[in-house]
Parts: sequence; structure tokens; C-alpha cells
Amino acid sequence: MTTPAENNDPSVLLSVDRVSKVFHTDEVVVPAIENVSFTVRAGEFVTILGPSGSGKSTLLNLLAGLLRPDSGSIAVQSASGEPHGVAYMPQRDLLLPWRRIIDNATLPLLASGMARKQAREAVEPLLPVFGLDGFAELYPAELSGGMRQRAALLRTVSGGGDILLLDEPFGALDAITRRQMQDWLLSVFTIMHKTVLFITHDVDEAVYLADRVIVFSPRPGRVIREVTVPVPRPRDQSMTGLPEFGTTVAALLDDLGLTRHVQ
Repeated sequence: MTTPAENNDPSVLLSVDRVSKVFHTDEVVVPAIENVSFTVRAGEFVTILGPSGSGKSTLLNLLAGLLRPDSGSIAVQSASGEPHGVAYMPQRDLLLPWRRIIDNATLPLLASGMARKQAREAVEPLLPVFGLDGFAELYPAELSGGMRQRAALLRTVSGGGDILLLDEPFGALDAITRRQMQDWLLSVFTIMHKTVLFITHDVDEAVYLADRVIVFSPRPGRVIREVTVPVPRPRDQSMTGLPEFGTTVAALLDDLGLTRHVQ
């Protein structure tokens, strides 16, 4: 269960302490994650990297309060030390096809009891930040995949929360759009001063986006390594050619039992 963090460091917004989760279905026991511990500090961009099926999405469901851990604890606090929530964006954008983009983006505010007019007024200033200026009155089917992901992230941010939980939001995009969205997300991260926990199984993406990479083993997911990314910010795609970027990627591939051959 997610509770207020009990520590003396106000910069730690998220603390995961020895968390395990096992699923029981049709008399089959499936351990998803085992004894997972890590912290996330205010303003950090942390990626969780691991193979498919390593329990990464299970972890986010636990952090979002959609599941309860079988053991261990999860604690969340705001920078001021007061309890605060997380905002969760799953893999699929889950935009409601019958609602315009602006009305999809305001859903968390409406769910909290805010009037429609007030909710629209609160979200409208964020449309340019998310690259959606001029698209507010369109429907999801009228947008590209990248634009839909922008709208989904706007909806996530509008719900509040100090920590954004993003579950492979760019996994279904083509390579060019994916790189564009990575750069866009980094710009939003800088502008909005959010704390981000980002799930991916793409090593290059994990390194490019993150201040720190947490590596999961195959199922059951365990933390096998934490790596601080030595690439300075702000970043652009040209920095993927830096020696320190390549060295970090190579080390993570080795952790995952993979090898990148250099021509």
C-alpha cells in the first residue's frame, strides 16, 4: 500500500522497500517482482529498464495503488514532506474516442469535482506546452500516434501528483516519431519540473532520457544494477554519439546478457 514516506530526507519523493508481488491464477504461481528496493528524488528522471515480462508494469501498478504488494512497502511524499499522489500513464493512451482532446485532458479535474468550464480554463494554458495548440477541439481519431501520446500525457499531468509514472509511452511509435517524442518529453520535463519514473525495454531510450537507470532482471524482476547516466543536460540526439553514452549503453547491454557489436 502506498503511504507517506517515513524518512528524514525531504528530497526523496518515492521509496520502494523490499517489495514483492506474486500472482496466483488457475493454480499457477507467477512471481512478478521480488525484493525490489530503490528511491527517487525530487526532480529526477529515472528509467526502469528490463526485458519483457520482468514485472516493470506490475511495479507501476503497485506504485499507482492499483495493486497491493505481498510484502514490503511503498512510500510517497511531496517535497514539502506532506503526502501527495502519483500520476499514472499506462502503455496505451486510452483516450475516449467520443470526447474532444480538451475534454479528454480535463477528465481528472472533472473526476475531482471541478466544473467543466473551470477545468477547461485550467488545461488550456498547457496546450502549447504539449504541442496541442490548435488541436483542442479535435477527436483522438484525427490525431497521429505521437499527438495522441502528447494528449494522454497532458491528461496525466492535469491530474496533479508530484511523480509521473510512464509505462513505455513511446513503445508503439515508429523510430523517427519515437526520437521526436523523447526530445519533446525532455523539454516538458525541464519546463514543468516534474519527477518522472519511466518504464522501457529500450536501452538507448533508457540512457538518453534518464538521470539514473534501474535495471531489472528477467522474471521475477529484481534490481540488479543502478547506473547514474554521465551525459550532461540539456540533451539532444547528437549526444548519443558521445563516448560516455556508448559506454553506458554497452554496460547495460552486458547486464541484460546482450552484446552490441561495433562495426
